[in-house]
Amino acid sequence: MFQLDDAALRATLASAEAAVARSEAGVAQAQAQVQRNQPLADAKAISAQEWLLTQTTLKQAQADLATSKAAVMTARINLDYAAIKAPIDGRIGRALVTEGALVGQGDATQMATIQQTSTLYVNFTQSAADALRLRKAFDSGRLKRAAGNAAAEVRVVLDDGSEYPLAGKLLFADPSVDAATGQVSLRAELPNPQGVLLPGLFVKVRIVQATTEQAIRLPQQAVTRGPGGDTVLVVGADGKPAPRPVTLGGSQGSDWLVLGGLQAGEQVIVDGFQKMMPGAPVKPVPWSPPGKGAPAGAAPA
Repeated sequence: MFQLDDAALRATLASAEAAVARSEAGVAQAQAQVQRNQPLADAKAISAQEWLLTQTTLKQAQADLATSKAAVMTARINLDYAAIKAPIDGRIGRALVTEGALVGQGDATQMATIQQTSTLYVNFTQSAADALRLRKAFDSGRLKRAAGNAAAEVRVVLDDGSEYPLAGKLLFADPSVDAATGQVSLRAELPNPQGVLLPGLFVKVRIVQATTEQAIRLPQQAVTRGPGGDTVLVVGADGKPAPRPVTLGGSQGSDWLVLGGLQAGEQVIVDGFQKMMPGAPVKPVPWSPPGKGAPAGAAPA
């Protein structure tokens, strides 16, 4: 990625290599002296002290050679550091330094940013109040904990409303609550082999935390929310709509999950409120989301 000025480092390497050559010559000279003195020592023609000095000189020369080779290795390592290479695979942004700039050895100087995009971390939060309500629902039996692979599956929704096709997995949930925001931090790992997602992107997260066999999905526009609670208009046996309180358990997409207050088969008014007259019966028709071409009316629960 970057190349530092390595003139001084190359000179250090050349000096270390010359020291190795000098040490090799010293070893060769010491070995030749040992070979000459070996017969003399066997014949007692030289003193034991002189023979010991000859052997010691050879060992010292060999030690000097090893030190010189280590200095060469150190010089080569320092020279390799002059060529700054990417420590990881990823995508690099613009250079943060220009040619000729001074970069510090003691204080780190940021030169570029490399980001790995094949796998991304998604950081998101959950309200502590929602977590407590979810736990109470578990304790009461209204909800069951998600099991198997679905328990850790995380889905991401992009800004345009489309869902990212690859599912991620939940890595951890912070055991503490942020006192300033009242939120619990969570992190998920998301595969990104095509590089569709970019670091820093804002997304919406869907995570499966619980399952229920009694919930009913209703379009959000069918539910009226107010200080007195959540209500829907249910078409009775006489064809007249009447408000009924319901218990909501969260949302999925554009729908509310109704945990109580409705029975399967009941008809709920979703659209056409402006056409209704107080106390007058209505003729419900099946409802479809906008764009499907079906008439608006009541949606069977």
